[in-house]
Amino acid sequence: MEEPKTYENFPAWIPIVANLVTLSIYAIGAYILAGFGILFAILYLLYCLWIEIGILRRSCVDCYYYGKVCGLGKGKLCSVFFKKGDPQKFVEKEIPWAQLLPDFMVFIIPLAGGIILLVRAFTWLLVALLAIILILSFGGNAVIRGSFACKYCKQREIGCPAEQLFGSKEKTRNK
Repeated sequence: MEEPKTYENFPAWIPIVANLVTLSIYAIGAYILAGFGILFAILYLLYCLWIEIGILRRSCVDCYYYGKVCGLGKGKLCSVFFKKGDPQKFVEKEIPWAQLLPDFMVFIIPLAGGIILLVRAFTWLLVALLAIILILSFGGNAVIRGSFACKYCKQREIGCPAEQLFGSKEKTRNK
């Protein structure tokens, strides 16, 4: 059986795994920050929610997968909360590295908090949680996007600012 070039709707297991990784990062981050008090964990989770809403509002509304099952599971969700945007905006969008800083803060905040907590009182549990959040944030997301989501994404073929930002120089030159 030949592998599909792109998916019109992704198989359900791909967005399920992608969201399990994301939710695990959020849960571990909240658990780490709860070491400073429950308020820090709640504020962190509200920050994560703000990031997710921002992605839906700024990107997903204009994506090819709006209203469909995308590799990250946001296409259908977006169509429940926001009106469809302009797909051409997605293609023309440019994402500078600085614009990604709020997304990176999702793991940087608990990482920094965890290091502070380790200095206060070393525990192997905290070391393990910091290692897991780093592995999920970099390795887990890279595998999901590189091997499953972006690899079969129709929007990537049409034009995707993330592909332009993260794609290899050779891929970009050959277009």
